[in-house]
Amino acid sequence: MSKDNECQDGACAIDYTKDTTVSKNTLAINKAYIIPIISLLFLVLGIGLDFFEVPFFKAPFPLIWFGVIYMLIGGPVLLKAVKLIVKGAIYNEFVLMSVATLGAFLIGSYEEGVAVMLFYVVGELFQESAVNKAKRSIEALLKVQVEEVTIIENELTFVKHPKDVKIGQIIRVKAGEKIALDGELISNDAILNTAALTGESVPKNSKKGEQVLAGMVNLTKVIEIKVTSKFEDTKLSKILKLVQEAVGKKAKTQLLISRLAKIYTPIVFWLAIALVIVPYFFLGDNYIFQVWLQRALIFLVISCPCALVISIPLGYFGGIGAASQNGILFKGSNYLDLITKVDTVVMDKTGTLTKGVFEVQEIVTSNIDKNLLLELVAVLESNSTHPIAQAIVNYVKIDNSKLKATAIEEISGYGMKGQIGEYEVLAGNSKLLQKFKIPFDETINSNDKTIVVVAINQQYAGYITISDTLKEDAQKAITNLHKIPKIIEVVMLSGDKQAVVDTIANKLGIDKAIGDLLPEDKISEVEKLKAMGRTIAFIGDGINDAPVITIADVGMAMGGLGSDAAIETADVVIQTDQPSKIVTAIQIGNATNKIIWQNIWLALSVKILVLILGAWGMATMWEAVIADVGVALLAILNAVRIQKMKWN
Repeated sequence: MSKDNECQDGACAIDYTKDTTVSKNTLAINKAYIIPIISLLFLVLGIGLDFFEVPFFKAPFPLIWFGVIYMLIGGPVLLKAVKLIVKGAIYNEFVLMSVATLGAFLIGSYEEGVAVMLFYVVGELFQESAVNKAKRSIEALLKVQVEEVTIIENELTFVKHPKDVKIGQIIRVKAGEKIALDGELISNDAILNTAALTGESVPKNSKKGEQVLAGMVNLTKVIEIKVTSKFEDTKLSKILKLVQEAVGKKAKTQLLISRLAKIYTPIVFWLAIALVIVPYFFLGDNYIFQVWLQRALIFLVISCPCALVISIPLGYFGGIGAASQNGILFKGSNYLDLITKVDTVVMDKTGTLTKGVFEVQEIVTSNIDKNLLLELVAVLESNSTHPIAQAIVNYVKIDNSKLKATAIEEISGYGMKGQIGEYEVLAGNSKLLQKFKIPFDETINSNDKTIVVVAINQQYAGYITISDTLKEDAQKAITNLHKIPKIIEVVMLSGDKQAVVDTIANKLGIDKAIGDLLPEDKISEVEKLKAMGRTIAFIGDGINDAPVITIADVGMAMGGLGSDAAIETADVVIQTDQPSKIVTAIQIGNATNKIIWQNIWLALSVKILVLILGAWGMATMWEAVIADVGVALLAILNAVRIQKMKWN
């Protein structure tokens, strides 16, 4: 587990054996524990022989007996210490433990020397087990990629690696198999398990034409999928990359402890040396070298920063793992820290609080045939991926249309412009017509539905009303956000009309809602809040949300249906597309932070107390072991507790 450079920070664990993972057979004893168990048995036997003064157990036999046990259990630690010293890394726990235990042998405390090394090794093995437990959810995620996929070409089937499959090819997925690549379902329907991506156990019913993602499991029958993304561009591949990178991004608390360890370790090392030498100048003839050496050795054993440098990274790792189990991806432990400071939650409307699944409700025309207006708008909007555009296209069904759009321009935050035969068509929000100075009936802005306003050949031609529905947990999300003491305001920013935005805000209980915003206006609103000293979390899903996500203190993206741009720029990705997971993310961040600071105060308070007692000769080597290994184990057990917590 440990690496040499990590040991220089003091943040390392014993590399006692390369196989410290838990066996798949739960009844089998991991071979990493065999030597410690044997050593413990012989240690207890040796202590018994010495206590009952067995005749043959006399000097130098105790030294040989305990020396063999010591080398058996402590050999790897000594070897590691020597390697690090050769590399110039003197101040680390391997050297500290080696000096302390060899010193114990030097003063004749053989049992204590072996016991300290034994408990240290066992503690490290427990730590490794705790780390493995924290890794399980992430490791399970990393195993969901498929290595073989069945391709259909000219009614023949071929098996290839997903990396070799091209966009547009057809793949076949049997019941019980995982989908290897993102694509469009061309079978009539499918029932899919999405738990690997979203954390949700409820199967998803997908229909022909809907997007399906790599990592989903086909549950019922053979289905066929048209590939829409290369292997490396699938949402699953991007998720795995984010998870792997997340472990490497350290939080400020974690970095602080690593920096403190670099200072702390040499200080206690030299204090231990001073504890041997300095008393000589004050005590004179009353100075007993063996007494002060023993105190210094106890001081060294206590001083190892194991509890801090092991349990803190483990706490963050546990937080990332707990989040991934709930369909939330933190791109680094630093964001677990940042999210605890958030006091203002700002969110987009469409695709974040609403489903983004629009339906045409009403068509109102002005001096133009209704069918012609719909066909022109649908032909133009077919060149956009915006959910509103897709709703119009699906409603009109232009498969047989002979009209083609040219000179197409998508004006971000406004709408679409294009030439269709003899018609110049504008379709978008009311600001689009205002931009081109086209007069229209502005009373339509009071409508509480989303409206696509249309102009043809620079003349107002009518409008189409579109409805969207709130996500099932939108109300729960806002209600629970208000229950978090640190959250002082929940804000909604939208490019939709103010009337629509106000209706949703009033229904959900959002504190402030601003509509009619362009992407740059959203940035301006967030910057205003930041200028007030607020710590902002912004949640969005569209490509136009990416700039705002970037400038927020914590940028969050809806990852299931969100745009790649939003997901790439976000610090936190919500794979379930559920706004209620915003609350869960904050709760996990708060719980992780609380556990980490509990560990810091536990370790520091106990160590400082026992260090003082050890320096004054009031603590034995056994108490030093409890202070070091015992506190480390308590901190580790506290850190893995986050994996068992339940969230709203």
